[in-house]
Amino acid sequence: MKISGDAIDRARRVKLIIFDVDGVLTDGGIYHGANGELFKAFHCRDGFGITLAHSCGINTAIITGRTSAMTSWRASELKISAVVQGQMNKRDAYKKIKAQFNLTDEEICYVADDVIDLPVFVQVGFRAAVGDASEDVKERAHFISNNFGGRGAAREIIEFILKSKGFWQGIIERYTAPEFDDKELTALNQ
Repeated sequence: MKISGDAIDRARRVKLIIFDVDGVLTDGGIYHGANGELFKAFHCRDGFGITLAHSCGINTAIITGRTSAMTSWRASELKISAVVQGQMNKRDAYKKIKAQFNLTDEEICYVADDVIDLPVFVQVGFRAAVGDASEDVKERAHFISNNFGGRGAAREIIEFILKSKGFWQGIIERYTAPEFDDKELTALNQ
């Protein structure tokens, strides 16, 4: 894990986390079935991290160069607020999402793994890279996860943001409280 000197201060300002998909929310593998169907593996801890971010008032979005029904399905399941697929020019998608949420660059985190992400990555206030990101991305990151893309990296990054913002202890207290409601657990465990 690499944390730059001002990463905590930058993470405290985050109101929106934007994720790339392939190599960030997945391991980067693209799996095709015999009939051409596409499969992607998403990690459940990453999904639960996104749910926890939402529960703390942090919005999420996706910008990805590929178009995939699996990405649409997962984004819908996790209630991700904005999804832009098939966008090789990620800067244009970023401008639209930033305007949609009425935020400044400093209030946005982008989670990246490869050079296609750099045009947006260098603009945001908090730059997070997955553990197996390209060196060009890692060089510019404020935070590099230990975990690889699709293997809990998004959760690790979200947890760092939530801890920086002072939310983590409340989350732990909620889950360890004797009166914890199983219905709440079911709703949050996505």
